[in-house]
This record gives sequence, C-alpha cells and structure tokens, in this order.
Amino acid sequence: MVMVHLTIELIAGFISLFCVTKMLGKVQISQLTPFYFVSSIVLGELLGNAVYDPEVGLLFIIYAISLWGLMIYLVVKVTQKYPKMRELLEGEPSIVIRNGVVSRKELRKNNIDLNQLQNLLRHQDVFSVREVAFAILETDGQLTVLKNWNDSTPTRGDMNLPLQPVHLPVTLIIDGKILSDNLQAMGWTEQQLQSQLQTQGIQKPEDVFFAEWKEGEGLHVVQPDD
Repeated sequence: MVMVHLTIELIAGFISLFCVTKMLGKVQISQLTPFYFVSSIVLGELLGNAVYDPEVGLLFIIYAISLWGLMIYLVVKVTQKYPKMRELLEGEPSIVIRNGVVSRKELRKNNIDLNQLQNLLRHQDVFSVREVAFAILETDGQLTVLKNWNDSTPTRGDMNLPLQPVHLPVTLIIDGKILSDNLQAMGWTEQQLQSQLQTQGIQKPEDVFFAEWKEGEGLHVVQPDD
C-alpha cells in the first residue's frame, strides 16, 4: 500500500513539474539567472520533501508545486512588461572589458577577480585580454566576447587588410520602450531617435519590437510580427 501511495505521488509530482517547466518556457530553462536557479532548487525541494513525508497528501504536493510555479510565472510576466523590475530581479549585463580595457569597477560590482575573468575568457577560446575589444558578463553568468578586428576569424591581419575600429552595438528600444540610459550614453535625444525611426517609416517607438544602433551601420529595427 505504501508503494502504491508513493508511486501515485511521484507520478503526480512529475506531471506537475512537467507542466510548470512547459509554462515557464525554454528561455527560462536555458538562461538560469541566480533568481531562477534558486527558484528551481526550491521547487525541487518542495517536491522531494512532500513525496517522502508520510503526513503530506497528494493534494498538498500538487498545490505546493502549482503555487510556486505560478509565482515564478508571474515574475516572468512582470519582468517582461516592466524593464525596471527585470533589472531588479534578473540583473543587467555588465561590460567588464571596454575598448580593450578591463573595468575594475565592474569586476568588483559582480564579485569577480581577474583569475575568474581569464577563466571565462578561455571558455570563449580567448587566451589573452589583448585579443578582446568588448566582453560582457551576461545575467546568467556567461561571458560574451567581441574580439578585435585583428584577432577575429579569419583575421584581417592574415588577409593584409587595413585595420578597422570595433564598435559595440547599442540597444535603444526593447518591447516598444526606449532605453533612456543607452540613449544618453550615445549623446542622443528622443527626438533624434524618432527622426531615425521616421526615415524607416516608423512613427513611434511603441511600434518597434527591438532596435539597435551600430556605428557605421546605422539603426537596425525589428518590428513585431503579430
């Protein structure tokens, strides 16, 4: 009888976890920020403790997993709708190397030392800081690297081509909302951005899903497909 009861609880827990993971989507599984990592651990603990506690019934297991999954789902939706909440709960990417210069301020802010930075660079097949133009520490702890022109594959040096400066694309609009900090960092005003959008036949930022600016290439705009 005990084995039958345990089997039913395990099956119910498995189905509940499966439904929660399907509800949260692939992105949340692949991009485990510290918040979602802790949430996943707690969710697993809820199921484990509930299944092996003889005083806990089947309805409690389903209720606990469903409630925790619902709270995570609500957080996901809130962060999608309100960028400020996204920054609070998920953090924001940090540029730890800018124009080939390592930022001690950003390293300290993210509690990373130079040895850890070098380790992250080696995972990107970069064995010298001199090869890097920009390095961005993402919210999931991964390091994204943009190499210098001369160290890209194939290298311009190997092809005897003149060196070109490296420019980092700047995201200006996400989900119809202007990123004011990035706009100010470029020295632009909202009127200038509006003017750039109008040259592409777009009247307002709300009609833009994603927009980024790159020196020498101009403004790239992606509109919603729905």
